[in-house]
Amino acid sequence: MQEINEANTVLSDAEKRAAYDQLGRGYQSGQDFQPPPDWDSGFEFSGRGARSQSAEDFSDFFSQMFGNMGRRGFGSDNTQMRGEDHHAKVVLDIEDSFNGATKQISLRSVTTDDRGRPVVTPRTLNVKIPLGVTEGQTIRLAGQGSAGFGGAAAGDLLLEVQFHPHDKLRVSGRDLHMTLRVAPWEAALGCVLPIQLPSGEIKVRVPANAQSGQQLRVRGKGLPSTPPGDLLLDIQVVLPPANTPEAREMYESMSRALAFNPRAEPETQQV
Repeated sequence: MQEINEANTVLSDAEKRAAYDQLGRGYQSGQDFQPPPDWDSGFEFSGRGARSQSAEDFSDFFSQMFGNMGRRGFGSDNTQMRGEDHHAKVVLDIEDSFNGATKQISLRSVTTDDRGRPVVTPRTLNVKIPLGVTEGQTIRLAGQGSAGFGGAAAGDLLLEVQFHPHDKLRVSGRDLHMTLRVAPWEAALGCVLPIQLPSGEIKVRVPANAQSGQQLRVRGKGLPSTPPGDLLLDIQVVLPPANTPEAREMYESMSRALAFNPRAEPETQQV
């Protein structure tokens, strides 16, 4: 009975059904089935895609996917119907936006066998990634959706772009965010630092008396577009540890010479 209830829970939801087929029983019995984040990456959905939530939408999904495929003889002989669009999520590297690329992607779609039973079918496509593609943008592949009826055109495949997490850069629209770690003397005196981006190295001037939390904007160094995005640098002042006698002596000397109180009001600080 537990297995029957488990199956009914999964099969009543199109998204969960697809996830269940891929993930199997990779969760503890008795718990609600919760697919992991990005479980649908690389999985191809027909109709309105993977984000419909109502039971009616899921019913429509299977009706259109399986029911209509088995019907014959409706309407007149010259009835034509354009094929359904398909939707999928494709996860790219930020570098792909800077350089453009042709990527080979693997998708899994639900089809039916000769008995009308749903099966997961893989396919591989070569996709041209446009220069300056942004997260959330849709890449349309004409004619890669469901076949049309009665000689009508096939639907399209709509690929929604997301980016893999980057070890240094964060994406917001066309802008890039990055934490810039600086030493106390670099922040106090000002400096010019090299910054490595997917497009190459740039040099950034840090103004004197920079503080942690201050943000620098470098125009035109975000994702390429017309106009290009910006690079936003969040300054983080990093203190060297006082873990040697020499380092402790330098900190003590600074304490005596500067008479600096970081808790005082800014206008009363003495440096």
